[in-house]
This record gives sequence, C-alpha cells and structure tokens, in this order.
Amino acid sequence: MTATTPFDHDTRAYSVPHAYALAHASALAYQEEPVIEETTANWGFDRVRHHETRFTPPFPLQDTQAFTAAGDRMIVTAFRGTEPARIQDWLTDATTPPRPGYDGRGYVHYGFGEALDSIWPDVRDTVAAFRDNGQSLWFTGHSLGGALAMLADGVYTYGQPRTCDRLLADAFDQGFGDRAFRCVNNNDIVPQLPPEPAYTHVRALRYLDSEGRLHDSMPLLPNLADRARGLTADALAPASDALRDHPVQRYLEALEKNLT
Repeated sequence: MTATTPFDHDTRAYSVPHAYALAHASALAYQEEPVIEETTANWGFDRVRHHETRFTPPFPLQDTQAFTAAGDRMIVTAFRGTEPARIQDWLTDATTPPRPGYDGRGYVHYGFGEALDSIWPDVRDTVAAFRDNGQSLWFTGHSLGGALAMLADGVYTYGQPRTCDRLLADAFDQGFGDRAFRCVNNNDIVPQLPPEPAYTHVRALRYLDSEGRLHDSMPLLPNLADRARGLTADALAPASDALRDHPVQRYLEALEKNLT
C-alpha cells in the first residue's frame, strides 16, 4: 500500500489499512468527476461510473451522488455525504419520519430510504455489469453517504447517522454483522442523530477515541470518560468538538495513526 495506491485489491476481510483506504474513497466521493476518475485509476481501478439523481424543483428528497470503481479483483461504491451548500441534502437529512423497511422488516429513516431508492437501480446495474471476475464488493460513505451505504449492503461507514429502527437493525446485524463496520470519531455529532428511540444503529462499531486510537469495542463507562476528555480539548469551546470530529479528513487523520 502506498500514498497513491491505498488499496490492497486482494483484501477480503476487515483490516485497519482497508478501513483507511475506504475512508479515502469516501472522501473522494466529494470531488468532481475528473478528479475521481484520475484518482481511482491511480488506485488500480480501470473502470468508473458516476451515479447522480439530479436536483429539480420543487425540492425533491432524492438528490444523491456516488461513484463505482472496478478493477479485476475489487469493486468499490462510495456514496457522497452531506454538503452544507446543497439545500436538498439537508432536506434529505431533516426528513425524519419512518417508512417501512426493506424486505418487510422494521422501519427506515424516510429521507435516507428515498435517497437510496433514487440511485440504487443504477448502482445495482453497474455492479452487475462490472462484476465479471468474482471481485470483492465494498460499499462506503461518510455522513449521509454512510447512511446510504449502510442501507445498501455490507460496508464501511464513517460518521454515519442512525438510519433505522431496532427491528431492521437486528435483521441487518444477523445478515451482515460480520461484513459491516461503522467507524465513529469520538464526539462526532452526526452518529448521535436522528434521536433515539425512533432510530438506532447497527452493531459493528469501530470507535476512534479522543487521541485517535481505534477500538473494536468501547464499554459504556470508558466511552463516557473518553468523550468527556474530547470535550475538554478546547476549553474555550467544548461544544464545538462535536462538529470538529465529523469531517472526513478527521477520520483519515485518526485512521492513519493506527496503520502501524
């Protein structure tokens, strides 16, 4: 693995280097198409397709972007997260009533479900066309993109909000519990939204503590103590830690510390 080629295309299981590589893909999803194409080529992917449901009045909820990159041994789909300058993304985040979940199980956040449905047929067809050599398949995303990735399949997500009720989360854990990894950076505010008990998280937490160390699990009391340490990092503005911990760059910086 190098700085220009973060992917080990033979990876088939969880690893910190793979989490770091997919965090790079999540960050890349925010870039323009030419940048995505050049970067994925440098990473060893010879095919890329962009997915977008375009914004048209009057303020639809299905404005969603992603890309799928494929090589001979690996396929990655990365969903773009929330962009503050794009009001339609914020509408997707804010539309919180539940709707029936997938396969008739539980309930899912309405805005996230509608956003995924708007783009999923194109993603599904692209993966089917690209998967011509038994490649491993990975979904990833940061923030809102993490929510969309989690609803799609086994995945790595970063700063993902809650997406569904407990019934659907339990079904996901049973089906994909060993293939889904939800990375949360200390006090990141987004994983704390929308509020419980209406929405909850799936399991498979990977927690980055206030010093950037990665934990496979974090018991309640140590977690509360560590989050308190994070809040005191800036004595003049402790509440801002919840926002400082969310950008995808903070996840990349923390994961990079764990590569050795």
